[in-house]
Amino acid sequence: MNLTRLKWLLKELAARNQLDLLPLRKQLQGYGGKSFQGDARAGFNVALLAFPQGMAYALIAGLPIEYGIFGSAVAAIVGAMFAGSRFIVLGPTNATSVMLASSFAALGVFSATGEASHMPLLLIMVGLFLIVGAYLRVANLIQYISTTVVTGYITAAALLIIAGQIKNVIGVRFAPGEQAITFVDKVYYTVKHLPEFHHEAVILSLLTLGLYWLLRRFRPSWPNVAITLVLVSAAAAGLSALSDYLSQTQDIARFWHRGDIIWLGSVDASNWPLTLPTLNFDAISQMSNAALAIALLCVLEGTSIGKSLAARSGERLDANQEMLSIGAANIGCAFFAGMPASGSLTRSKLSWDSGSRTPLAAMISGLIVAVGAFIVGPLIGYIPQAVLAVLVILIGISLVNERAIKIVTRATRSDAATFFVTFLAGLLFPLDTAIYFGVGLSIVLFLRKAATPELVEYGFTDEGELAELEAQKQRRLQEISIVHVEGDLFFGAAELFRDQLRRVCEDPLLKIVVVKMRNARNLDATCVMSIEELVRFMDEKDRHLILSECRPDVIGVLRNSGIFDMIGEENVFTDTPQNPTLSTAKALKRAQQILGGAEADIKIYVNPNKGKTVDEVESEE
Repeated sequence: MNLTRLKWLLKELAARNQLDLLPLRKQLQGYGGKSFQGDARAGFNVALLAFPQGMAYALIAGLPIEYGIFGSAVAAIVGAMFAGSRFIVLGPTNATSVMLASSFAALGVFSATGEASHMPLLLIMVGLFLIVGAYLRVANLIQYISTTVVTGYITAAALLIIAGQIKNVIGVRFAPGEQAITFVDKVYYTVKHLPEFHHEAVILSLLTLGLYWLLRRFRPSWPNVAITLVLVSAAAAGLSALSDYLSQTQDIARFWHRGDIIWLGSVDASNWPLTLPTLNFDAISQMSNAALAIALLCVLEGTSIGKSLAARSGERLDANQEMLSIGAANIGCAFFAGMPASGSLTRSKLSWDSGSRTPLAAMISGLIVAVGAFIVGPLIGYIPQAVLAVLVILIGISLVNERAIKIVTRATRSDAATFFVTFLAGLLFPLDTAIYFGVGLSIVLFLRKAATPELVEYGFTDEGELAELEAQKQRRLQEISIVHVEGDLFFGAAELFRDQLRRVCEDPLLKIVVVKMRNARNLDATCVMSIEELVRFMDEKDRHLILSECRPDVIGVLRNSGIFDMIGEENVFTDTPQNPTLSTAKALKRAQQILGGAEADIKIYVNPNKGKTVDEVESEE
């Protein structure tokens, strides 16, 4: 297949799926000075936050700092080209970073250098999963994954972030063979190395915490993360220089020793590499689970953020277009030394609050971060790791949403079970595995609810009207049971539907069951086969099945499967929306014929012809 043919196919798929391969051109139609002013302001504010956050997320993932900086720039620029809205700013996030660290640690075959070398291939896989999913409109199915799963996952990720950074806060390092994969591992090895702490790192950590708290309290609108990093790093560099100058003074040397501080590495953006993925089938096999889990998390995280902000502004979000944008951003990061990118809650909200008008705001922020990498990159080597670690822990604490946890643990027992299973799995297993626990349980509980159709028996009131039969009240017509079905009749409900009707048929006096099907939905092959078994069972017991109020889609399934002829055309009655009970009235008349007219005083009143019998209505039609 040549390139022209492939391009044509992609355009055809995009057109059929209502995806735009370059939506930015529409966003910029009629673009003016006011729009640019809002985008520029938002882009600058987001860049001040994205630069230190990128470093923090690289630290969480266990990657060199430049991966977070380069990833923040590339994801914001590339993602903006394919974004359908202004609501999502792409880049590294807490959730994707901690999942990346957990996934690679669980594989146990990559060193720090190996992780970096296989990053492009992983990002290509993540991007392809997302792009293919966007064309298949998979984002529409994300609504079936409950917020409870996301809450449990994010809470577990927050604790993993905090536990993983305590060693940096106190200035210790784990031994090369100590693989801290789970929360329990991280806590164990941290406690084991606790006696090896360096007081210089602890002092800097406390100074960072105090300064950040003061800024958040008295100047919340300032870029507090960046200011804290600069001021505390300057203090650390000053103390280290003073210690070196007064190195002959023993008291100073005991108080502050530069060699006991772990510093971040400098970033040389002039050597910003083009990272080409290497085709390695063993690596693809090993990383496929992690890539799929990261892609799923990107969709959950990004679309939930975008939908929330879009709802607040009274607009709609095309989740599949945003999924395409996230996929393109990850592929861009694969080629330019980035890391997994998703929608960032803090950066997206800051952009929206700052007055962004179009996706160009995210692109401007990415360009500023890229320029900053050249200007500020060499100075990053003066930042102590402990300072950044404290800021990472503060970010992790902010992820624990107490209100959301309270709601999901108290709303229903199934929500509480889903939350705790996801949360505990996140602490005990690698995160790329843990998220499947929550998603799987959420789907199982959903299917359990959906697979429970409601069957209610109907009878006649003293006035001759059809109404729900009370449990303790005996039906007036002993030989006829009228059963109303409410719910989904797909494969999960088929067996329960069949068994419930068989229990109705156990009445020795019963001869005919009339099943009202108006509110029965999603009939499938499994349920059709259950109906077939029921018909055979009733034939053996000399009983009859009549279906009433059947919608056209139900009739179509019955005809296509051949079960329609088995039941008999004379025993299937189509729904009449204008007269809701007319179909059941006709079904009861058919029941009389089967019984040989033994019960002749049945009167069904139907709207809008209330007060008329079935015969009277039919005679007027």
